[in-house]
Amino acid sequence: MKGYLGIDIGSISTKGVVIDEDLNIVASEYLWTEGDPMGAVKRLLKVLENQLKDKDIKIVSVGTTGSARKLIGVMTNASVVKNEITAHAVGTTTLHPDVNTIFEIGGQDSKIIIIENGYVTDYAMNTLCAAGTGSFLSSQAHRLGVTVEEFGEIALKSQHPTNIAARCTVFAESDLVHKAQIGHSKEDIIAGLCKAVVTNYLNNIGKGKKFRPPIVFQGGVSKNVGVKKAFEDAVGHEVIVDKNGHLMGAFGVAVLAKKSGIEKDFSFDVADIKFRTTGFDCPKCANHCEIVCVFKDDKLIDSWGNKCDNGTVKIN
Repeated sequence: MKGYLGIDIGSISTKGVVIDEDLNIVASEYLWTEGDPMGAVKRLLKVLENQLKDKDIKIVSVGTTGSARKLIGVMTNASVVKNEITAHAVGTTTLHPDVNTIFEIGGQDSKIIIIENGYVTDYAMNTLCAAGTGSFLSSQAHRLGVTVEEFGEIALKSQHPTNIAARCTVFAESDLVHKAQIGHSKEDIIAGLCKAVVTNYLNNIGKGKKFRPPIVFQGGVSKNVGVKKAFEDAVGHEVIVDKNGHLMGAFGVAVLAKKSGIEKDFSFDVADIKFRTTGFDCPKCANHCEIVCVFKDDKLIDSWGNKCDNGTVKIN
């Protein structure tokens, strides 16, 4: 049976999904990127290969998305390389055809996607402020001496969430310390942090947007029930969390790989091949382009970053 691999490679986490011809997920994995996207994908492929060992599935097409999508696309001989907005929208509308609003909060960035009749009509992304992201919640969980997995359930115990300054990470952290010192309970502070994440998100990424239901919340933070409740309290609508919401980008780009009809050779042996990258500033004109070269077993296979022909790197 034919299978289609989708990889969503981000700065914090790397997600992989394999779907069959009926768009069923037959293998999946979520792991940390750890600053090494190529290494993370190699680890990802090993896990997915193991999950598929007793299944009659042959990968015939690969799709990549996320911040390192081009690099990983070259590495895996991808048929499709798409941005995160497209991948998340396709994945979500495939599973929730009537969705109108998508909230997405990942480890280090967030996005909102507005859908009308199955098509993206508006979107916004935030990649600068960490106050509305999963990494912010993780750091505050550590500060409070709880695991991030416990965060949401503790938040639900609160009757009076503490008001935490939400406009930036530095202010939120100092406000958290102050509120703890004057006697606010841990569950109220945690609920307040969940509320602060939502407030930051809606006031920045969601500014000027209309949140029409059905609303689907995805990304790693969607697993935090405290943040889900804070969203519902803020927008006055039910917020749907899909069981595979943390994998939606990978799922979406796997669907796009299938829909492309482009089949290319793929082998899980790519996880054992040596890949490396080098970068340099092109001195040949005033652009000073940052050129990235990708090598496979020390053979140059691709390069990018040049804005003119002066920066073109010859590939043998």
